[in-house]
Amino acid sequence: MGTCAATANAASDWPQFLGPHRNGVYDGPVFSQRWPTQGLPITWRKPVGHGFAGPVVVGHQLIAFTREGAEETVSCLDSRTGDAMWKFAYPTTYQDDFGFDDGPRATPCIYDGSVFTFGAQGLLHCIDLATGRNIWSVDVHAMFDADKGYFGMACSPLVEGDAVLLNVGGPQGAGIVAFDRHDGKLRWKTSNDEASYSSPVAANIGGARRVLFFTRNGLVDLDPASGQVDAEYPWHSSNRMSVNAACPLVLGDKVFLSACYGTGAVLLDLHGKTATKLWSGDDLLSNHYATSVELNGYLYGLHGRTDPGLRPHAVLRCVDLEKRKVCWETNAIGTASVTLAGHSLLILTEQGELFQVAATPERFHVNGRFSCLSSQVRAFPASADGFFYARSKTELVCVDLRDPHEK
Repeated sequence: MGTCAATANAASDWPQFLGPHRNGVYDGPVFSQRWPTQGLPITWRKPVGHGFAGPVVVGHQLIAFTREGAEETVSCLDSRTGDAMWKFAYPTTYQDDFGFDDGPRATPCIYDGSVFTFGAQGLLHCIDLATGRNIWSVDVHAMFDADKGYFGMACSPLVEGDAVLLNVGGPQGAGIVAFDRHDGKLRWKTSNDEASYSSPVAANIGGARRVLFFTRNGLVDLDPASGQVDAEYPWHSSNRMSVNAACPLVLGDKVFLSACYGTGAVLLDLHGKTATKLWSGDDLLSNHYATSVELNGYLYGLHGRTDPGLRPHAVLRCVDLEKRKVCWETNAIGTASVTLAGHSLLILTEQGELFQVAATPERFHVNGRFSCLSSQVRAFPASADGFFYARSKTELVCVDLRDPHEK
């Protein structure tokens, strides 16, 4: 299995979108396998502003990125108590064309004492984690004339070495850009691909460090230091109203891409400077927004569209990747995000219910369930040091998932 992101944080932290390795895998202390019938302990609960950006946690510092009135707000809380530590805010006039939500979409990234946020209107900030002081900022929209797309700019920043990488979708070779993480200066730009709603991942593939973007057009595989594109593979729907949103899933020297709108999934072999299709199809695991997770050659993820209010719901599936067959599926979950913790799946539904499901191809088996939030849960959660952090459009909650015997 390739490592999907380089971070300067502890293994039990959740410093960026989809966790330490950007693959939805939690590596921290073991969670309790038996949830009490009376419910899980809620450590704290706080009101928050609007948006779909998920929380991130390093040590005892949690970062929440939200919209409050006419400002996008970066708040630092004590992850164990919910107490405010600092707040940084700046004005925004972003309005969602479809009336969904005017808050930021992109989950922040914490790296080496700095917080990187990317707002819905295209403002990129670097903020000091200790004090909340703004170190530098870039107006990406103004700099590259990048379009906000259907739902605002949504790429979660990826820090790789000294570069902050984004899929911004700017014209004239500014589809993908890299900024210096120390001063915000442009390091390189490449690609004419429009921005998607997927975020990039980094991996060691074939003995080299590479970054993979799933743009609106398809896969772009590049060298993070120079921006040199090594391989490209078109993979997108013919429907212009579609989105590519799930992240590339790195499986050794192979990459799994998945999307809806008749696109389906493809497994690519990355060798040298080529991306070779091993197979593709729309009948196995078509991810809409939520990225699947992998354990021992089996993928666990949502198959089908997950638009709010859409019927029928997407189904949760376990898929044997080698045999290309569905091991089991259930329609009992609906729209959700999936996190792998040991041999369990932590599944947070749009209705705010948290499921613990056995990560096994044998059958769909629920080990526990607990309602921790009200509805309209679209942001991805964070799992750090035995705690589970999740947010709705109005509330942020910390759930204690530690084994009582390990506390």
